[in-house]
Amino acid sequence: MARIYRDAYGIPHVRGSDVLDVAHGQGWAAATDRAWQLEWLRRRATGTTAEVLGVAGVPWDGFARRVRLVDTARRGFDALSAAAQDFVAAYVDGVNAGLRDDVPELEAAGIGAAPWPAWMPLATFHAQQVLFADIGAHLWGRRVTEVLGADGALLAREGPRAAGSNAWAVGGARTTSGAPLVGGDPHRTFESPGVYHQVRLCSEDPEDLFDVAGFSFAGTPGVQHFAHAGDVAWAITNAMATYQDLDDVEESFDGPTVLPGVGFRGPSTELGDLGFEALLPLLRARTVDDVDAALDHWVEPVNNVVIADRAGTVRYRWAGRVPVRDDAGRWTGWRTDRHRVDVADDGQVVTANERRGPESAEIGERFAPPYRAQRIAELLGDRAGLVAADFAAIHNDTVLGGIEILRPLLPERLRDWDGRMEADSQRAGDFAAWRAAFVRSIAAEPVLDGLRAPAPDPLFAPYFDVTVAIGLALTTLVAAGTPFGIDLVRHAELAGGETGATPAWGSGHVFEPIHPFDLSADLEAPAVPRVPLSGDQDCVRCVGSLPGIDDAGYRGAVARYVWDLADRTAGGWVVPMGASGSPRSEHHLDQLPLWAEGTLAPIVTDWDLLEESRGPERPGSPS
Repeated sequence: MARIYRDAYGIPHVRGSDVLDVAHGQGWAAATDRAWQLEWLRRRATGTTAEVLGVAGVPWDGFARRVRLVDTARRGFDALSAAAQDFVAAYVDGVNAGLRDDVPELEAAGIGAAPWPAWMPLATFHAQQVLFADIGAHLWGRRVTEVLGADGALLAREGPRAAGSNAWAVGGARTTSGAPLVGGDPHRTFESPGVYHQVRLCSEDPEDLFDVAGFSFAGTPGVQHFAHAGDVAWAITNAMATYQDLDDVEESFDGPTVLPGVGFRGPSTELGDLGFEALLPLLRARTVDDVDAALDHWVEPVNNVVIADRAGTVRYRWAGRVPVRDDAGRWTGWRTDRHRVDVADDGQVVTANERRGPESAEIGERFAPPYRAQRIAELLGDRAGLVAADFAAIHNDTVLGGIEILRPLLPERLRDWDGRMEADSQRAGDFAAWRAAFVRSIAAEPVLDGLRAPAPDPLFAPYFDVTVAIGLALTTLVAAGTPFGIDLVRHAELAGGETGATPAWGSGHVFEPIHPFDLSADLEAPAVPRVPLSGDQDCVRCVGSLPGIDDAGYRGAVARYVWDLADRTAGGWVVPMGASGSPRSEHHLDQLPLWAEGTLAPIVTDWDLLEESRGPERPGSPS
């Protein structure tokens, strides 16, 4: 039987007699904390959200069915080893034991939480990740090329719904403890409840001991991307690889599609593999080599990986399946060179979705701007004597990447501004107002009229907003001089005349997570405080807004962490809201003040400092 412990923030620490007890306990804790979220994820995976949202759910449901999320998940579960199947099934048994209907959203929608079949974690994971390769951006890129030709590439960059991340590490010669440090924060759209569930998983089986603290996708067993296993820790960022293809097909095509007449090919769909074979080896990892070997099973998203262990090894690699294509675009195999690089004891590695070099050029085409990676490297410099607090401070850096590109066009009153997007800064607010006016002015240019037709499907509408595209590509456009023949100097001057005294940046740049009920006219989402936030899209402290549309923070760090290989408790972790998805829980929003202030919650490993509650019985498990 698993025992569930909680710290002061309600984060579950699962202690089991063997690995299956741990999986069962994790599933039970996930269902106890996130019953509504798990039901919503189940509906997204099965394409049944319209039963809750009405017509607003139809676009996603159609996509989920066309791209065959459930079929891929079923095939993926059937292809797992017996041990991996048992692990996933034990988690699902725990989920089903913990599901409950007396939570606000289920009550409001008048539905219950349906039990999960064993393959459901693979389906929910796939639904969370299938858009990571930016299908919407690819469709937008097609239109831009049709309208603007090759120059349209200026509008192709990290898209409005794309995910990014920061991750970095230093060798032991750079730290006070003599052991490596790892830090990072994944960037996704802010959701309520949050996408990640903090968890600690501990097996007391003498033949299978492990003790891992990390972040798990709600509905997925184990820890996938960011974790500290005591002797080894790891982190990832999106490698921005091109591993999905869209092909024009006949209307009678009976394979996966993203739109009628647009065929879809992705590694998981092609292979019937969602990478879940990596989950058990990750829990059992003790060294960099162990994590590295586990991630050979990874499929998608394709990630940059940073790994460090207590022995002092620090390594970079990429993980996932990237197809090899012939000149006709046919898939002929999979890339095998992961570009593993070990970092010197006095060295460092930084990855932030940028074009890194040959390892990126071989697997991708479009990358995030280099600003976050450059700034983190600058902040690390050649510093020694680093401690976890230094890494946490890097999380909070608010210097706006690309500001020097924009500076010559700024109104005179802003030319000497330091570029820091602090919530209480009036000058940052003044800049944001100028930028919004500048973006709107450019977006109104007639040369862009051919881009204004509706998206081919409402699901992809955010990618087809011209103002959004201009705002996200602004520094690229300015660096180009006169893109598409547009006189940017004139537009900058017009924008400067439109703006003047403005409130501080944080007056509009506030925490604004999306909730499924936001799409419904009949359902009201639980209230979340609109907390002022520092940072912006191209800051290390990434809190993205949509210049010219809305200053609210809609995406950014959905978790932050520092892993100290000398002492796990010296690091920290935090999520934007809390461990619980229920607004009735004291742990629904208790991490929001920490996250908004840039503070980490403590990682507690002493069982005596945790509060124990009896966990669920697993049939056949030792008592």
